Amino acid sequence: MPNMADSLDRLFAAVVEARKRSPEASRTSKLFHDGVQKMAKKLVEEATEVGLDAVQKKRESVILESADMLYHLVVVWAECGVTPDEVMGEIDRRERLYGIAEKLPKQAGAAQMRRMTPFAHRRKAAS
Repeated sequence: MPNMADSLDRLFAAVVEARKRSPEASRTSKLFHDGVQKMAKKLVEEATEVGLDAVQKKRESVILESADMLYHLVVVWAECGVTPDEVMGEIDRRERLYGIAEKLPKQAGAAQMRRMTPFAHRRKAAS
């Protein structure tokens, strides 16, 4: 079975490459041309479809819509200057702190802001 991180890396590379194409020739390029609001809207639509299909226990639809959702998530990452490695690094960090099946606690507040500060500096440096 393929490694999901490898698949996301390949998808990310394809999305970044498609960004250079004409919006008339590439749906991905059109998303970049339409802007981050359109990208975010498409991501939310796909996430909603995954959720609705999950509630209805439509396994095959959950798989198909999840792939669509991951595609739109990768498009948003590319637009925001986020790489799959950075997201995987955050997942690894959380696993070390909280365990693999846990999400960052909501009460993080100030700690979360401190944690995200280096990311903000990286984004400014990349601009």
